Amino acid sequence: MRRLAEFAVARGDGQLPEAVRQDVPGRVLDVLGNCLAAYSDATSDTAEAAAVVLRGVRRWGGAGEASVIGSGDRVPAPSAALVNGTLAHALDFDDTHLPSVLHPSACVVPAALAVAQSVRASGAELVAAIAAGIEVCARLGMASYLPQERNSLFFEQGRHATSICGTLGAAVAAGLLLGLRAEGVAHAVGVAASMGAGLLEANRTGGTVKPVHCGWAAHAGVSAAVLAAEGLTGPPTVLEGRFGFFQAWLGGRYDADALLEGLGERWELLRTVYKPYPANHFTHPLVDCALALRRDGLDPARIVEVEAGVAGPVLRTIAEPWQDKARPRSPYHAKFSGPYTLAAALLGGGGLGLALDDFAALDPARLELAGRVRCVADERASRIFPRAFAAVVRVRLRDGSTLEHRVDSSRGGPEHPLSAAELEAKFRSNASRALPPGQVDELAEAVRELGSGGTADDVLTRTALRPS
Repeated sequence: MRRLAEFAVARGDGQLPEAVRQDVPGRVLDVLGNCLAAYSDATSDTAEAAAVVLRGVRRWGGAGEASVIGSGDRVPAPSAALVNGTLAHALDFDDTHLPSVLHPSACVVPAALAVAQSVRASGAELVAAIAAGIEVCARLGMASYLPQERNSLFFEQGRHATSICGTLGAAVAAGLLLGLRAEGVAHAVGVAASMGAGLLEANRTGGTVKPVHCGWAAHAGVSAAVLAAEGLTGPPTVLEGRFGFFQAWLGGRYDADALLEGLGERWELLRTVYKPYPANHFTHPLVDCALALRRDGLDPARIVEVEAGVAGPVLRTIAEPWQDKARPRSPYHAKFSGPYTLAAALLGGGGLGLALDDFAALDPARLELAGRVRCVADERASRIFPRAFAAVVRVRLRDGSTLEHRVDSSRGGPEHPLSAAELEAKFRSNASRALPPGQVDELAEAVRELGSGGTADDVLTRTALRPS
């Protein structure tokens, strides 16, 4: 733990590579766009989770330290982190680190923004804190990935690695912004390790709790850092100890080299990719296959049945239980359905190929086609997973012929990352669902200026919905 804390403090002291410094504002931009889009009517079932959290935060009250994105509310920093983290994950549109399959920015960025605004930190301090927090979060996730298992042990046990590791990453970022040195950051993480949690069952069978996982991670990380700043201490062996983090969550099986090797030189943050489609990342290669088949002239009216071959470990998330995935219970649940997402893409989606409006309601035509989709384990996709998300789609037509398309790395993934222009377009599309064009421009400029005099307050005050 000491090495991670020293690494974090060194980043706060200015030891940040230029590539990382340039990367972080994009993380902030993506999170803000996702948060603002969560206010739209098109995603009402997921936005309701954030609305519930905001109502709870308003009941708690407290000092107005930090802004709730979009609402204009000023609440205590831990409360702002809770709401904003929930908003960030509400659309399942947030970035993903591979092969850990974590969504680090949705936990770390809301925590850092809330604390930075409350203490009036500089933009440079905010950028460094986000970089350190995301890196620690991603490396904890990497430590849980064992190549022989071809999966994260968190996921094998039904635990949400994002919220568990994200709590510790959020504590690192918050601790740096509160001015903690290495010993204090270590205590913040030691305290936060008793606070992280998250179960993945909502991915399978529904419920609106999952977006709150990132909100709670951000909230817990800020709370742990504040308590450490006030003198609460954590165990020095909180990660590797007999009853520490790795033993409690992973049964003592973890990759220490992945956690520490090249720390400060090789950045996992830079391997974190952006999503082009607002759905569970495991479904993205299926969307790519569907879009390619349509470009090649596939007429959906001629489809008899579809076979979707994906990595074996993802079947439990996007294909099981089949009856629930073929007929998802809500638009949000549909984002975790391989059959429904594939059907939506085959029948024609918007945006970059599949857009937020495609999940505004459960479409009868898509449900009918989803019922003819069979998801199976594909050997090649399983070998590639989770370093990239691969899939093959085979479509049998009414005349008996078969069409097939395969992708080995989904769009936006490690082999095909979104360009800066595509990321900007995604942000503007999302933010414009809640803000007028001029305010979207102001917000984008405020984020760009974080490394040259801008602050968290400059950014957050531009997210409030203005009267028309």
